[in-house]
Amino acid sequence: MIDKRIDSIEQALDGLTDGASVMISGFGGAGLPVNLIQALDKTAARNLTLLLNSIRFIETYVPAMIGDRRVVKTICTAARGRGSEPALFERQIADGTLDLELVPQGTFAERLRAGGAGIRAFYTPTGIGTTLVEGKEVRDFDGTPCVLETALKADFALLRADVADHWGNIAFRGLQANFGPAMATAARVTVVEVTTIQDEPLDPAAVDIAGVYIDRIIELADSR
Repeated sequence: MIDKRIDSIEQALDGLTDGASVMISGFGGAGLPVNLIQALDKTAARNLTLLLNSIRFIETYVPAMIGDRRVVKTICTAARGRGSEPALFERQIADGTLDLELVPQGTFAERLRAGGAGIRAFYTPTGIGTTLVEGKEVRDFDGTPCVLETALKADFALLRADVADHWGNIAFRGLQANFGPAMATAARVTVVEVTTIQDEPLDPAAVDIAGVYIDRIIELADSR
C-alpha cells in the first residue's frame, strides 16, 4: 500500500499552477482547511477558479488572494459578506472582475457527486423559475420542468479531517465531512490536512473516505 504522508505544506500544493481549479471543503467554517488555503495564498498561482460553499470564508482567512485578484471565478452557494459595507469579493463581482456562478446548495452537492461518479450531467427541478437557470437547457419530465446541470470536477481538492492513517484513509469529526467526500472523488489531486495521523490502520467502520481517493495527507493543527 502507498504511504500518503507528506512532510511539508509546500509539498501539499505541488503541481498547482496558474489557471488551476480548486475545490475547498467547509460549511459555516466546519471542515475548512485553513492551513491549506493559507498555503495556497502564499503561492504565486493566479487565474484560479474556486469551488466552495461560501467565498466569505476565503476572504476572512486569506484576504490577499482576493485583494490581489488572483481568483478569477468562483462556483459557490453563498456570496455575501457579513458587514453593512460590501466585502471586497462582492465589489469585484459587481465590477465584473470576479466571475460568480451561484448554485443552489443541493445542486452544488449533486454536481460534485456527479463529477466523482463519472456522470456528465443531470436534470433537476431546483432553480426553475429563477434567474439561476437563465441560458441553461430546460426539459419537461412528467409535467415537471427540469434544468440541465453539468458535473463539477477540479484539479485540486483541499479538505480538513480529524484522523488519517498512513495510507490516506480518512475519518471526519462531526460536521467536518460536509462536501469533503464528494470533492475527494471529483478532483485530480486530493489533499487533506488532519489533526492526527495514526500508525495503525483506521478501523474500516470509521473510514469516511477510502485512501484510494486521497493523494496527500499532512498532520497540522486546526489554526482557527
